[in-house]
Amino acid sequence: MIWDDHYFYVAADIEEPHVWASIKDRDGVIYRDNDFEVFIDPDGDGRDYYEFEINVLGSIWELSLPRPYGEGGVPVLGCNLAGLQSAVQVRGTVNDPSDEDEGWSVAVAFPWAGLAKFNKERPTPPQSGDIWKVNFSRVQWRHEVVEGKYVRI
Repeated sequence: MIWDDHYFYVAADIEEPHVWASIKDRDGVIYRDNDFEVFIDPDGDGRDYYEFEINVLGSIWELSLPRPYGEGGVPVLGCNLAGLQSAVQVRGTVNDPSDEDEGWSVAVAFPWAGLAKFNKERPTPPQSGDIWKVNFSRVQWRHEVVEGKYVRI
């Protein structure tokens, strides 16, 4: 994680011997594939936070949660941040079970201007001494190969 006056940057390097994905649509339910996720909760109260998910195909899903799933939270879809930038680099071949891959990397630039709506009544970007809560998740499904294709278990 790093930041400047315009963006909050997150990058991850993911080791994965079998790089596969199927979801190609923006705002598809990305966690049904192996993915990387970022949760940004500027005030740290577990409410009204932003969630970003990306798979190896570069497909992304942006949403927010007024309250956590465990408290009956229902995602708010269409929370796409204007100016968001993301990129994926694959070290191997996607959806080819005949070889072994090294993994993939992801980089995301979250615009402060878009994140401001999740940081009500506080300065965005954060100022010296401010604390933002950020969390990461890595979804990695077990799989099997059926008729030459990866199938999630």
